[in-house]
Amino acid sequence: MVDWQDWNEAAFERARERGAPVLLFVKASWCRWCRELEQKVLTDPRVEALIEANFIPISIDKDRRPDLEARYTKGGWPTLAYLDDNGELLSADNYMEAEELAGRLQLIAEYYRTNREAIRSRLAAERAAQRAAEEEPVRRSLAALGERRPKLGLEIVESVAETVIKTADPVHGGWGSRHKFPHPEAIDFALVRWSQTGDARLLDLVRRTLRHMQEGQIHDKVEGGFYRYATQPDWSVPHHEKMLDSNAQRLFAYLEAYQTTGEESFRRTALGILEWMRSTLLDESTGAFYGSQDADPTYANKSTIAARRAAGPPSIDKTIFANWNAIAVSALFKASSVLGDERYSEMALETLDFMLRELYDDKLGMYHYWDGRPHLLGLLGDQAYTLRALIDAVQFSSENRFLDVARDLASITIERYRSPSGSFFDTHYDPSASGELRRRNRSILENSVIAEALLRLAHFTHDKDYEDAGREALESFAVDYKRYGHFVAGYARAVDLLLHPPVHVTIVGSTHDSKTHALAKAALKPYVASRIVQIVDPGVDKDLLERFGLEPHAEGPRAYVHQDRESYAETSDPARLPALMMRTPQL
Repeated sequence: MVDWQDWNEAAFERARERGAPVLLFVKASWCRWCRELEQKVLTDPRVEALIEANFIPISIDKDRRPDLEARYTKGGWPTLAYLDDNGELLSADNYMEAEELAGRLQLIAEYYRTNREAIRSRLAAERAAQRAAEEEPVRRSLAALGERRPKLGLEIVESVAETVIKTADPVHGGWGSRHKFPHPEAIDFALVRWSQTGDARLLDLVRRTLRHMQEGQIHDKVEGGFYRYATQPDWSVPHHEKMLDSNAQRLFAYLEAYQTTGEESFRRTALGILEWMRSTLLDESTGAFYGSQDADPTYANKSTIAARRAAGPPSIDKTIFANWNAIAVSALFKASSVLGDERYSEMALETLDFMLRELYDDKLGMYHYWDGRPHLLGLLGDQAYTLRALIDAVQFSSENRFLDVARDLASITIERYRSPSGSFFDTHYDPSASGELRRRNRSILENSVIAEALLRLAHFTHDKDYEDAGREALESFAVDYKRYGHFVAGYARAVDLLLHPPVHVTIVGSTHDSKTHALAKAALKPYVASRIVQIVDPGVDKDLLERFGLEPHAEGPRAYVHQDRESYAETSDPARLPALMMRTPQL
């Protein structure tokens, strides 16, 4: 039996002592082909013998180690990556039958034994060429601009909007032909841009995508929620695993679409996702959510609850991930506001409190996952999504206690992850890192999330330093954002937030006064792109009150509507507030 080891320096030290390559097995707990490979192929006696004799075997779960997954996965899961004794990638394969894999292992082992020095030289040359290729587009663009930083303009937003429209499926919605994903960031951006321009193509795209998704096989109409992706354009023949993060993101999309259009089917679909999340993934003992539910086509094809109960549900990966739970927190706050149900806000607060209690270090930031104790400190995605969830908590729960935590986490992230260009690395600096982990990547998706969170934090605090940090992160991708196609909808949304200051409703009143909360609910009820709603309690938030230049009103709680620090209206009447918010100009 193969003695699979964890990724650590001790494993690579053994590889150096033996002069052996490393076999890295990248798998997912919910992946059918990963289980097939693990249980049938990697247990084949000939394969086992070849691995034990010639390799140092390391196994990782892709969701627990997204830093390694991003660097070593090739062509999906499972991935079998062959590394040298310093962790440099030699080659990689996906699923193979035992006989084919045995031949491949023998070939790799023999080649490594007889060509180690040549391999080292080749890898060094390849890395140098790769770095040069990555830097060249930016270098050329900056040279053409006279070494000036790229400027962010409306053309970025318009360009991405056109790309989102043109690359979408005109019949069934969504994006992609071979593998069909909804890309909720693109749906959200389309709604933002539609609200500004009135471009009917964008709203049609949102409706088409969400309607066909909920009608397709990718939607679990029995227990609610969505399978990860479909393999056909009409959202049929799905892979049947269900993930917390993708369901929470789709929940947010359906809630916004219902808020915008009033379409009842969108509300029902959102409620189905919420029920599946609550009944299947919620850990009652912690208040947080498990990571995923396994794929089981036989179970999924049973059309009644009774039949499924008789068969028994697919297994659950009970790992609690910081970034995925943060995404769920944001979606739950949105659900509470749109659906008018305080239970979802209470769930969000319980989840967030668990994260801050068990996964947060006030000097170092967020850990990545919890399985009884926290693991893996130092991933940008955990900081970015948690910061966004903290800001959402301030807006939707009216609890300003989260604002201080948000500021601390923002400072940690800027200090530990920021690159010289102003963008953010995906990992913090680790001088002991091996192999590909020595090269810190810059993800445009995660940079977009952290930039947008920093921009929103700047509005909540009137601290321009956060705005500057968010702007510089976005500027660092302005040269080459087009090469990512519709995958940069989140980037365009963050740029749009910078260019179009949001409607900001500041409610001055006691948090113990029901009139204060009535104004907040009225401000959150309609769809207003990027809107910010904030309660400032004169008895508690004196510093914020002074920063905003406001004073308590003699008649009690009062809402002040402003945009880019210019005041437009004020009222104490919740019924009048939504109309006043709509009157602010689009800058």
